[in-house]
Amino acid sequence: MEPWRKNLYTLWGTQFIAMLGMNLVVPFLPFFIRELGVTDPDALARWSGLVFAGPFILSFFATPLWGALGDRYGRKAMVVRAIFGLALSQLLIGFSQDVYQLLFFRMVQGAISGFIASGLALISTNTPRQHIGYAMGFIQSSSAAGMVFGPFVGGLLADLIGYRPIFFVTAALCTIAGIVVILLVTELVKVHPEARQYTVWDNVQLMFRDKGLRIVAITLVVAQMSVLMVEPIFALFVEGFEADSKYISTIAGSIFSISGLFMVISAPWWGRRNDRTEYRKNLVIALGVIGVCYVGHLLAGSLVQLAALRAFLGFARGGVLPTLYALTTVFTPPERQGGMMAIASSMTVLGNMLGPALGGMVAGAFGINAPFVANSILLVCTCLFVWKYLQEPIPSHLPQPAIADPIPPTE
Repeated sequence: MEPWRKNLYTLWGTQFIAMLGMNLVVPFLPFFIRELGVTDPDALARWSGLVFAGPFILSFFATPLWGALGDRYGRKAMVVRAIFGLALSQLLIGFSQDVYQLLFFRMVQGAISGFIASGLALISTNTPRQHIGYAMGFIQSSSAAGMVFGPFVGGLLADLIGYRPIFFVTAALCTIAGIVVILLVTELVKVHPEARQYTVWDNVQLMFRDKGLRIVAITLVVAQMSVLMVEPIFALFVEGFEADSKYISTIAGSIFSISGLFMVISAPWWGRRNDRTEYRKNLVIALGVIGVCYVGHLLAGSLVQLAALRAFLGFARGGVLPTLYALTTVFTPPERQGGMMAIASSMTVLGNMLGPALGGMVAGAFGINAPFVANSILLVCTCLFVWKYLQEPIPSHLPQPAIADPIPPTE
């Protein structure tokens, strides 16, 4: 097996474990907070929101720093640091004695982990150019899989072993994953001699000075924000179909998960398509289909139709992030791949933070259907923006890792 493929498949497994671990807590986090002594319903709701958002807040600021350090000292070192950082934070969370410690340790998780950005940086610099689309799509499927199966496994484990032991299980799995990375992952492209001169601020300036990277950053924020606008109110939307109220949570969760399942299936397909056709064309198609699917939610006449629509939605969503991350790689000089990929990841986190809050406000002001209309308009406008302003990159600094690759590009 070629070394770049070995790296890719190893990091897929470790990233799946990381994403699974981070999503295990989703079903029972409010119950764990209540177990720590917060019993008032209003206070429980506030603390649940704060604790859930805790890692994203510091991750937004810390990830670019880790990316710049990866360019200076090696991307594999940052991957190892991130996975062991996640293991340590989960161990500390497991020992939390009150909600203040829980919030603090969740914020520590956001500050010291950053596994996804580190893994993307290593893959982007160690994969042959003709396979970069496939690699980005394939690795994205691991994140989607972790997000799909994490809440299900977490809910199951919570009923079997309780809340607190789950954090220790996650810490153990991440520790094993870190050891696997140390043993199996090889950094094929060494640190560029010019990388040490670039700071985080230099990378931020490059992101917003370069037209291609600037469009990628804007699209990342808007696409993630739009998609996540409906998450806070999706269960309420499903409730409007007059489903059996006794099983409404199961029905809503199942239909919601269909999108994630089809993201797992489609992300590698979109990645291979990116290796054969224009990035811009694929991105426009994916964004356009997502926009149409969201307004289509309002036209669905049954839960079966809604489930089919969520499948189309998930298939299209699988093409957005891999394409945008691949474009980040193509637009970025090789010595700055880690720093720029980290900033791209921070843009994704920013969209993740803004989307649910904006969706909740729109629904509160204009009704439960309004977020579906709003994000459809936003996505279609983004689609037109990308089509008009994004130019297929042919820069002189295209990364070309010196890696033996006997497999022909048509494979």
